[in-house]
Amino acid sequence: METYDDWYERNAPCLNESSRRSRSRSSVGSTGESRARRARLTAILTLISFAALVLGFASGCGNNRTVFVPEDSPIRLGAGVRARVWVRVNNAWELSGNAIDLPEGWYIVPSSYVDP
Repeated sequence: METYDDWYERNAPCLNESSRRSRSRSSVGSTGESRARRARLTAILTLISFAALVLGFASGCGNNRTVFVPEDSPIRLGAGVRARVWVRVNNAWELSGNAIDLPEGWYIVPSSYVDP
């Protein structure tokens, strides 16, 4: 079987050794491999970017919103509220050391509703 270098020697004898090496089959193959690698890398990066965008936009569509409650209006607790609370001890307000479960339906009133 004839090799590429033998064929090249017969068909292009006027070229010097350095040009023969630059046109060898190994360099042509590695160029094709690098193109395939670049194509795979581009596809992977495109998919990752698309997934990040989708997740970013989807996370903004949640049911999280903040509602301002004015000072003169009480609010009513929903289900599953757990919080630290202020307790009046010896005519002084103290914050509880641990969180407690608050029953659904209880009202929370602003400090202006409580006698001093």
